Amino acid sequence: MRTLNLFLKRTIDILGSLIGVIIISPILIIIALSIKLTSKGPVFFKQKRIGKNGTVFKILKFRTMVVNAEQIGSGLFVKTENDNRITKIGKLLRATSLDELPQLWNVVIGDMSLVGPRPPVPHHPYKYADYSDFQRKRFEMKPGMTGLTQVTVRNSVSWDERIPVDVEYVEKFNIWLDIKILFKTIQKLFKRESIYTHNNSKVSGKPSKY
Repeated sequence: MRTLNLFLKRTIDILGSLIGVIIISPILIIIALSIKLTSKGPVFFKQKRIGKNGTVFKILKFRTMVVNAEQIGSGLFVKTENDNRITKIGKLLRATSLDELPQLWNVVIGDMSLVGPRPPVPHHPYKYADYSDFQRKRFEMKPGMTGLTQVTVRNSVSWDERIPVDVEYVEKFNIWLDIKILFKTIQKLFKRESIYTHNNSKVSGKPSKY
């Protein structure tokens, strides 16, 4: 049954991401032009993340910050929307999560899924080898654009507290759970919530939201 669910999951990933790209292509073009015309630097931001079974891949996002922002100020972390490294168009993209849309390409090529645990950067908060056997279970499935954590606790708890939620998703995975998470994600798009981490020592798997 799990094999069938995984097959259906990949089918939905491919069809959903390809259809999504086609439908929203005008929006993607407008965003790309807005970024290019309002700030210096590339349209897209690439960053290494830990994927399934510890494999490292490059996640793709619309650039929302100045070039080389990781080497400026708070580095990986963006604690408030008033961070002066964020571009004007970047504030809008981050608030609406539109900066995440290029990850549809990550889904198409198989690095990611529409639903799954969010992928952390390789060196923070832990290296892959430093996760316990229990914590490593979250890497048994492809990372997702959204997930159980994103529709429940999101950034309200520390990274360590999110891991059990991710593990729960991996253990209880079925295609209907994915569909429920996708619908809840759509609902949350219409609710403005903080995308910034609270004061936790072990912070988000997407700490910078670049």
